[in-house]
Amino acid sequence: MVIKTKGLLALFSLFILCCSINAQEQDSTATKDLSEKLNVAKDTVLDTLAIDMQNVEQMDLMDAESDQETPFVLAKDSSRSKYDLKDNALAALYDSLWMRELYEANGLFDEMQEEVVSISASKTIDGNPVATEEELYVYDLPTDSLKARLQKLNEKTPFNVVYNKSLENIIKSFLTRKRGLMERMLTISQFYFPLFEEEFDRHDIPLEMKYLSIVESALNPKARSRVGATGLWQFMYGTGKEYKLDVTSYVDERSDPIKSTKASAQFLSKLYRIFGDWDLALAAYNSGPGNVNKAIRRSGGHRNYWNIRRNLPRETAGYVPAFLATMYIFEYADEHELKGKRADRPYFETDTVHVKSLITFQQISELVGVSEEELMVLNPSYKLKVIPYIEGKNYALRLPKKAMGKFVNNEEQIYAHVKKELASKESPLPKLVKQAEANRIRYRVRSGDFLGKIAERYGVRVSQLKQWNGLRSNNLSIGQRLTIYPRNSGPSVANNKDRSTTSNVKIPAGAKTHTVKSGDSLWTISRLYPGVSIDNLKKWNKLNSSKLKPGTKLKLCECPS
Repeated sequence: MVIKTKGLLALFSLFILCCSINAQEQDSTATKDLSEKLNVAKDTVLDTLAIDMQNVEQMDLMDAESDQETPFVLAKDSSRSKYDLKDNALAALYDSLWMRELYEANGLFDEMQEEVVSISASKTIDGNPVATEEELYVYDLPTDSLKARLQKLNEKTPFNVVYNKSLENIIKSFLTRKRGLMERMLTISQFYFPLFEEEFDRHDIPLEMKYLSIVESALNPKARSRVGATGLWQFMYGTGKEYKLDVTSYVDERSDPIKSTKASAQFLSKLYRIFGDWDLALAAYNSGPGNVNKAIRRSGGHRNYWNIRRNLPRETAGYVPAFLATMYIFEYADEHELKGKRADRPYFETDTVHVKSLITFQQISELVGVSEEELMVLNPSYKLKVIPYIEGKNYALRLPKKAMGKFVNNEEQIYAHVKKELASKESPLPKLVKQAEANRIRYRVRSGDFLGKIAERYGVRVSQLKQWNGLRSNNLSIGQRLTIYPRNSGPSVANNKDRSTTSNVKIPAGAKTHTVKSGDSLWTISRLYPGVSIDNLKKWNKLNSSKLKPGTKLKLCECPS
């Protein structure tokens, strides 16, 4: 394979520049740190971005044309928008990295929940979980060093951080068995933690409380537990309503990062006013104030968490240690060489605008050039990829700041275009609801079935199957019933013996295409072409699976076959 030197040098240069600036900000003389960061940058180029050298060549060709941005224009003689939005190709690669990290974080929730449950199910002595011989994790962390670090944490936080063997085993487990999960959390936390810290500071809540979101949801705003708790902060329906989190057929504000964080801050403040202790407030957040009060009574009036722990619900016995272990790992990540991927530029700058008309993610994507996947990450509270408009309600659209300018500057034309498009359809919003319900099936698990096989058959993700059915693990029982909302009709997928799909459409002469290469996915292809989403590629090419066969030509437009 021939690699264009210019494209590769451009990619390395941007990493070097970002790392240099970051190092200089921290310590202008930190030459050693800078050298280490350059090595990380090199590894990131080869490993993290996960692009092949052919993509680098394409990026280099695009870069020469991407410095100027063409104004957004709506065509007067067409029901569709025509635009020529361009972006810096290398910057778009970083965007795709961060979108992938956030978009694909769904499965981490199940992994974290299983870990908390396993902690609570451990053998106990005097109410404190004790690891069995098989559960002891070998890690180069001297007990004396751990005790000293926990003591420092105890001094700088209002939480009662006390060393015990159980906590040591949990920390070592996280550093070995869950090391990958913790590094993913370090990466994704850069998106959410500034928001959490600002809100907690406003309510005089310890900033370390931000780590609670990792234990609760693994930083997945769409996380849903088996009992129906939803969002980053895992609000039940009733509690969410109590804190004015709107839940309707179209919107679930428990999944809204900003609104749910405000609600969690209010709830935690209330719990602290009740108990006057952040450890007990933490336990009450998980098990409810009533269970904490019972534990206090049963322990003879003790109010220290570690003294009442044996009388708390079993799950809460693992919940607080998991929180403390997470706090330790984040505070001492460098000492344990945990490496999250660093955001060296202000990618996460976003803004909101209240919508003035019902509008779909597909329309927004087509009009301002933001993919539907990115819209889902930035606007997780909208269930059906539709932002409704209801008199007296304020529903907001969150966009990257660059795209927000395009939206606001052309707001009048956008709403006129949306109105014209929606007028040609009958009751678009109810229709979407009916379509989702009509496609719902009840599947009976048969011998030989497993979640991956069923997900592939119906064109959905394993994480979706687990969410729809409240599954905590991948285990299935023969005869078990599953609710599935298939993206594709079952038979057409089930009868496809070759899981690598080819396009089933004829490509007209002159149509823009992409030839699938080894290592390509719908995600990486969509990031190469602004305004093209995964759903677009599937629709335009009549794909019944996300798996692609090298050599396949894909249409990049909705043009006649």
